Amino acid sequence: MTTVNGGISFWYAQGGVPAPRAPLPGPATADVCIVGGGYTGLWTAYYLKRAAPSLRITVLEQHFCGYGASGRNGGWLYNGIAGRDRYARLHGHQAAVDLQRAMNRSVAEVVSVAGSEGIDADIHTGGVLEVARTPAQLVRLNAFHAAEAAFGERDRLLLDAAGSAARIGVAGTLGGSWTPHGARIHPAKLVRGLARVVEGLGVKIHEETPVTELAPGRAVTPHGTVRARYVLRCTEGFTASVHGQKRTWLPMNSSMIVTEPLAPHVWDAIGWQGRELLGDTAHAYMYAQRTADGRIALGGRGIPYRYGSRTDNDGRTQAATVVALRDLLVRFFPATAGAAIEHAWSGVLGVPRDWCASVELDRASGLGWAGGYVGSGVTTANLAGRTLRDLVLLDSGEAAATELTALPWVGHRVRRWEPEPFRWLGVHALYAAYRGADRREAARQSAGTDPVARLADLISGRH
Repeated sequence: MTTVNGGISFWYAQGGVPAPRAPLPGPATADVCIVGGGYTGLWTAYYLKRAAPSLRITVLEQHFCGYGASGRNGGWLYNGIAGRDRYARLHGHQAAVDLQRAMNRSVAEVVSVAGSEGIDADIHTGGVLEVARTPAQLVRLNAFHAAEAAFGERDRLLLDAAGSAARIGVAGTLGGSWTPHGARIHPAKLVRGLARVVEGLGVKIHEETPVTELAPGRAVTPHGTVRARYVLRCTEGFTASVHGQKRTWLPMNSSMIVTEPLAPHVWDAIGWQGRELLGDTAHAYMYAQRTADGRIALGGRGIPYRYGSRTDNDGRTQAATVVALRDLLVRFFPATAGAAIEHAWSGVLGVPRDWCASVELDRASGLGWAGGYVGSGVTTANLAGRTLRDLVLLDSGEAAATELTALPWVGHRVRRWEPEPFRWLGVHALYAAYRGADRREAARQSAGTDPVARLADLISGRH
């Protein structure tokens, strides 16, 4: 079997890439203009229109809804939040606990809305299993588990090697940590269903409409300018393509592969009956799911960053990355050695300089944004959409402040990324350091985290 490479993602291979909606026909006005037709933009439109049906809302998308990370991700609906430790240092422990609890609830919120709105996204709530395969990873896993409990997650389970393997038979597992706050999804089905629902509510969606400039009260496109009191940037990994935003969030590249449907005897060897999401505690970590049609979809870092904050066109990834991800798959699951890789693809996610996601609405200008999810955007985008709703309604006098507008990521500011070539050199050096640290930890089989990885964390701002 020949591996399909690109074509946006495997998630679009089954139903096909959708025909784009009509572009903006000319100059227009709205109450709220949302730039970006991914999860963040669509959830924001959904919650705003549900809360205030009279609002005139327009969504502008440069390709089609779900073209970016929303249609290419690993299908991880889970409770991870970027930057929690930093929020705790800046705003206090309880503020970070409040944010974590909001994320926990957001997993259930997405599942609930999908059900009530008739969106079939292959959702299965099996939780998330994080595994350790080296002594150093096990130390980090135990520390991670303790931190999650300290931030209010009381229903998480710490598993020994046997308990972890009973859930998913990952070769060489030394232990695991499982949380119920996670669900497998089909990313493209969720974003396409959400776009359908939003449009049905009366929101105008214009695709094939790139936004070339954002300014107070307007979003400029080649087809005309949309004028609105509120202009919300929801562009995540594609933010660098917006004028003046090249160094705001770095478009980090992530790649994925998916197997052919696996035979029953392979699943007998692996287990995975609970359909948990699967991750690990390596420095260059992986993420995986068991798909609804019996495949394994697995992702990780290939080439982490393209010079000048460039993004790919159709999701094509490098042959060496496909080989590396397949090797990782077989190391985790030796029974898949004979399985064909049916599809490979890649996409970008938004990474702020301090690795902290944020939501903001500038009340003076009406400009707002949300993003910088650092790979946990499936759930975080939902929380961001509800938070942007509350900020807009608060500013317009439609509602009072809420618990969401008080969360510590609201209004969080971060310095910009370094200019080129320092940005490219730094990111590639950091991920080379992380990959080298993983190799050394596996070879030494000692419990200490590799000092090079500690230094990389310090320089990168991840911790």
